[in-house]
Amino acid sequence: MKKLIMVALGLIAFSTLPAFAEWSFSDGMKPNANIQSNNMSLELQCDRIRFAPAGYEDSEDIVRKQTMSIRFMKNGSTDVGAFQVGSVNATLQIVDNYPVEILFNDASDYDFVLDEIAANAVLNLSMVDQDVSYGIFDLKGSSRAIRSLRSSCGSASQSTNSTMEAPEGVVYCGGGQIKRQIEYLIRDDAQDQWDAVVTVNGETVRAMTAYSYFNNSVPPEGFVVALLGEDRSEFLVFNEGNQDWLEFGDYRYNKCN
Repeated sequence: MKKLIMVALGLIAFSTLPAFAEWSFSDGMKPNANIQSNNMSLELQCDRIRFAPAGYEDSEDIVRKQTMSIRFMKNGSTDVGAFQVGSVNATLQIVDNYPVEILFNDASDYDFVLDEIAANAVLNLSMVDQDVSYGIFDLKGSSRAIRSLRSSCGSASQSTNSTMEAPEGVVYCGGGQIKRQIEYLIRDDAQDQWDAVVTVNGETVRAMTAYSYFNNSVPPEGFVVALLGEDRSEFLVFNEGNQDWLEFGDYRYNKCN
């Protein structure tokens, strides 16, 4: 019995520890500093945060409450500051059917959050009204990744505006709670693997085509091509008879132009 109690206490303690993993920086059309553990991920983009907690029910809870506390800690137990996000200063929504996206209304608020993440040791994303954590992340290496993010964000924005045109082609509309308008264009003159561009609600990302997306499996009826976004998004294009549609996440988007 004593051994069982000790094991149980050990499991409880382990569950409250931060996710120890390496921070990394990913360049491209959507630069981001990110960290991933076995069952959670945190991605800092130029103007927003994407957080995938361990369970989908946590994502639903955050969006339903429209609040979350971003707590900065000098170790695993001592808070040195916090920023409470909510409907008054940010937009919280589920994107790509799982991660919670936090889009800040004021760039200075996001700057403060990035400064604190880079300066501290542990990040605790928790409920506002209770001392219950959605996710705890180790911040070792975050300062270097955030420096790379900040230096890349301005140039990435300028590059997007000057070199990438929004697609002009078939438009697909639909979605669940979040309505989207999706449009894509496959380039015949591509110089690298990014031979397509996809626009979702006005935001454009490079993508590569994959006609053998299902490998050796028989593809679904009507499958034309998969578009694999540089930001890890995936769009499946279908045409069957007089029906044209696109699948993104769990939703179907029908041709609407």
